[in-house]
Amino acid sequence: MLSEPRSGRLAAWGNALLTGLVSPDDAVLAVVGGDAVHRVEGLPGEPAPVGLTLALGRLRALGVTGLRVALPVPGHPLGLSGPPEFNARALEVEEAVVCEGAALGLVPEVREAGPEGDVHVEVVWHCLPVREAPPADVPSLGEAERELAEALREATEVLTRLDVAGSGPVAEAAIDAYRARAAASRGLEVLAPGYPPRAVRVLELAQRVGALVALAGGGGHGGAVSASEMAARAVALRPVERTARRAQVAAYNSVVEARGV
Repeated sequence: MLSEPRSGRLAAWGNALLTGLVSPDDAVLAVVGGDAVHRVEGLPGEPAPVGLTLALGRLRALGVTGLRVALPVPGHPLGLSGPPEFNARALEVEEAVVCEGAALGLVPEVREAGPEGDVHVEVVWHCLPVREAPPADVPSLGEAERELAEALREATEVLTRLDVAGSGPVAEAAIDAYRARAAASRGLEVLAPGYPPRAVRVLELAQRVGALVALAGGGGHGGAVSASEMAARAVALRPVERTARRAQVAAYNSVVEARGV
């Protein structure tokens, strides 16, 4: 969870574009990031896939006023509201964008193309109908921040109890890599223009908690070696990971919530 999901980039910069805070070119550049190209397939009125610039303009013309993020996993349809076809696609990749103002949603499909040694990533966003209903289990920004503070304490306790930091060179390398990524991310723009500082703070903390959970839950790390001990570790970490995902969604959706869209 340390890295930003593509649905997060699309929602954040799409919201900034919809409110006139960034240009279409800047928004698309930020959404695409290190990928080669993004296209949108199934957009109403478009018989073939279109580029992201045209797609965002068409969504605005269709009445879209905001973009929300969904980060569901099996058993936790976070941010989804149906119908089953859309939910199933979103659950398969564990992310989606849901439009406000039009009953549409976008689910990414990531494809690799090119010869060996020169592989690039292409993303196709599948545009599908969604049910207009409140999204599932999304907290307010304030609730998410309070929950995260407790989740970070719990994650730290689990790491200490499992002796993740003292379990050998593999775990130590993973911890060093996490610290390096966290240091490299300082000072970078976490969210698009228009997001409040509190949303940035919540998202950064959510990513930190998520990274710690991934580290503690990774195979081969920590003192737990038996199947039963690893199962107990997973159970202990599950509510922490859930809280971090809920907080990420709350941060990305905060500007839409603030406008009462």
